[in-house]
Amino acid sequence: MNYKFHNLLGAPYRGGNVVTVDNSLLISPVGNRISVTDLVKSETITLPCQSSSNIIRIAASSDGLFVLAIDENSRSLFINLRRRVVLHRITFKGAVGAVEFSPNGEFIAVAVGKLVQIWRSPRFSKEFFPFELVRTFADCHDQITALNWSPDSNYVLVGSKDLAVRMFYMKKLKRYRKPFLFLGHRDIITGVFFGVDKKTDKVSRVYTMSRDGAIFSWGFSGSDSKFDGNSHPPSPGTPEQRTNQNDEDGENNTNVRKRKSVDDDDDDDLDGEVVDLLHTGKWELLKKDFFMQAPAKLTACDYHRGLDLVVVGFSNGVFGLYQMPDFICIHLLSISREKITSAVFNDLGNWLTFGCAKLGQLLVWEWKSESYILKQQGHYFDVNTLAYSTDSQFLATGADDNKIKVWTVSSGFCFVTFSEHTNAVTALHFTSNNHCLLSASLDGTVRAWDLFRYRNFRTFTTPTSKQFVSLSSDQSGEVICAGTLDSFEIFVWSMKTGRLLDILSGHEGPVHGLMFSPSNAILASSSWDKTVRLWDVFEGKGAVETFKHTHDVLTVVYRPDGRQLATSTLDGQIHFWDPIDGVLMYTIEGRRDIAGGRLATDRRSAANSSSGKCFTTLFYSADGSYILAGGNSKFICMYDVADQVLLRRFQITHNLSFDGILDFLNSKNMTDAGPIDLIDDEDSDTEEGINKQARSNLGYDLPGSLPNKGRPVIRTKCLRIAPTGRNWAAATTEGVMIYSMDEAFIFDPTDLDIDVTPEAVDKALNEGRTSQALILSLRLNEDSLIKKCIVAVEPSDIGLVAGSVPSKYLQRLIEAFANLVEKSPYLEFILRWCQELCRIHGNSIQQNSRNLLPALKSLQKAITRSHQDLAEMCSSNEYMLRYLCTTRIEN
Repeated sequence: MNYKFHNLLGAPYRGGNVVTVDNSLLISPVGNRISVTDLVKSETITLPCQSSSNIIRIAASSDGLFVLAIDENSRSLFINLRRRVVLHRITFKGAVGAVEFSPNGEFIAVAVGKLVQIWRSPRFSKEFFPFELVRTFADCHDQITALNWSPDSNYVLVGSKDLAVRMFYMKKLKRYRKPFLFLGHRDIITGVFFGVDKKTDKVSRVYTMSRDGAIFSWGFSGSDSKFDGNSHPPSPGTPEQRTNQNDEDGENNTNVRKRKSVDDDDDDDLDGEVVDLLHTGKWELLKKDFFMQAPAKLTACDYHRGLDLVVVGFSNGVFGLYQMPDFICIHLLSISREKITSAVFNDLGNWLTFGCAKLGQLLVWEWKSESYILKQQGHYFDVNTLAYSTDSQFLATGADDNKIKVWTVSSGFCFVTFSEHTNAVTALHFTSNNHCLLSASLDGTVRAWDLFRYRNFRTFTTPTSKQFVSLSSDQSGEVICAGTLDSFEIFVWSMKTGRLLDILSGHEGPVHGLMFSPSNAILASSSWDKTVRLWDVFEGKGAVETFKHTHDVLTVVYRPDGRQLATSTLDGQIHFWDPIDGVLMYTIEGRRDIAGGRLATDRRSAANSSSGKCFTTLFYSADGSYILAGGNSKFICMYDVADQVLLRRFQITHNLSFDGILDFLNSKNMTDAGPIDLIDDEDSDTEEGINKQARSNLGYDLPGSLPNKGRPVIRTKCLRIAPTGRNWAAATTEGVMIYSMDEAFIFDPTDLDIDVTPEAVDKALNEGRTSQALILSLRLNEDSLIKKCIVAVEPSDIGLVAGSVPSKYLQRLIEAFANLVEKSPYLEFILRWCQELCRIHGNSIQQNSRNLLPALKSLQKAITRSHQDLAEMCSSNEYMLRYLCTTRIEN
């Protein structure tokens, strides 16, 4: 029951800017969520907080504590990155073009339309108004596209669509002064950066870049005078103008003094600090350089002050690395043919991060060694199917982009991609030995993939071309079955020979559900012809049983022990059958539970609409006590099988960029021509912000599929629960969502009594009564105490203590072992515990195998992972180990 959102796979990057913190953490937007990738540990997580629409701008503080994420509706989240919680929220009054934290972390510069707003950065303390607006600069004449702070946080460089770059001074002056202008560009400003002199550690240069591929270098030769907070700043203009102005002001000194005294009350005191005024000094254009990539446009850029390097990305997929100020090209390479939407340095400047929204791809490249640190690309079409490996370590996904990806669940990384299919992948299945992955596709083939050599070693075909939509294999993995969409038949092949063994006919509709019984060789198939058929594949008797329904059957699934069968029908009901006696056990009415929001094209309200109110995917839990159900809705339902009650509803997302989220549509958005959301009257510019064409390549604008202006409809296509029962995955429109069990803050005692306390456990341990201490900790069900008692047992007493543990505590004890195998350094000690427990309680484990199966799977997963890690370590040190074993120790 205690499942929480853990990770989002399948689409690492979809657009927006990318930032790096702590030199190794890569932060990128994923829809309305934020993904954090640890480049050193090779792990990725998705923050549990989510915005109301897709995130387009991200900024991180220099200390890596805070992240500000802004979505398409200008709503922002101020997030504590370490604790992964939202501290504050604020909505800006306009489209945000750029955002950046100051180097000292005190301020945040936000480009809201034509305005530059300087906000004081909130901290950990709780405040009623956490965001304080400090300054507002309104000198730009068009939308702002780039921001950059000076190292001392006193100046802000701003580039906009009016082809000008302005430098604003943060501290208030006693007389208003216009910002310093850097002019000369002939296209929209893409990037602006302060350059620092390495000897004096002061700002000496400014680099400005425009979309036409031009980079201007500006040099600073010092101010005409030094200015402190108690004197008036020099007036801009030529020396002749300043002289004339001083002569005229000499006649009106009295009025000037009066005006100064009035302004002094509203100005910030600079405390007599002497500063070098960059905006009143002499700036000159040193040189103009061009990247010479026409007709491609400059779409992304970044500058590293320490190394004086510039990285640029273009709309044709080319990126370049240049040494400044001499403009020496170090690298000029092509990633792809698509537009680069993000290019950034890490803190040390040795890694470059590139993002391509159209391909959903993130690359981290080390430019010195010319090697990839990270190369991840998600599915840019909808994911259709999922499959967990038998040890729950891997998750395979198949999508409409004809690709199969295999992910490591613990790290969230894809380690292999298979792209031999020529049409959408519709079904996946792991064999029981975990070494082979089967896939079915609409291209008319079923393929077998070797997960050791990463190759397609077997291809199953039919005499005539078919479209396969379902797939299953028996427990031995020797017989492969696939159901078709067009001929309504089930094809049976041999894994060893690849030959077609049999064709099962009888269905009168597409066979969308197919599954072998876990306990015997009976195959269950569901079809749109309103029937579920059981087939004896090995005996060749054809359909041995037929379960008739009143509506089309959408899917079928066996309980893990094979003694129950669940089917979903078009009328929103879940039927539970006894496959042995062939009788209907009970039915769950789920129309009200699965009912989602209203689509923009719906003419009826969500309550009166009948579309989408059915389950298209089902899956039993590892112990068979509950079942997960999903469909064309924003909800995933969890039902208790024995009591037929709804336990919990998971809402996939709150992202309003999807259709079908809102239950009620706003009548103000209705016009004479229809809903305003469906009227495309925008003058879109494909070179700014997120490329809208990227969404069509993400599967959002498929021809004939989405009439609602490219807004994807939220839905769940496939659900799978890991054999360990610790997590489950859902293939949704937003991506592959992973939910895992969180028991960190749950107190759930098994057999609580007044004498069962942590003090009693510690007392028993101190007195040497380890057996009694272990039983008390199991009754208290406190994880830390259980592990403490296990480790306190002497190796010679393991058999005695294991024999004293009652059978009802075996599940909790096995779960503790599974956790200890992964985290404890006493591997041999824990394995001896497991061996003695299986030897002594073997019969109890066999009799209660259904309830203990998830815990045993978790233990198997942990032991397998430890074995793999040790095998890799030993193989890499094989000769050293041989030498140590053959060397005699001489006294």
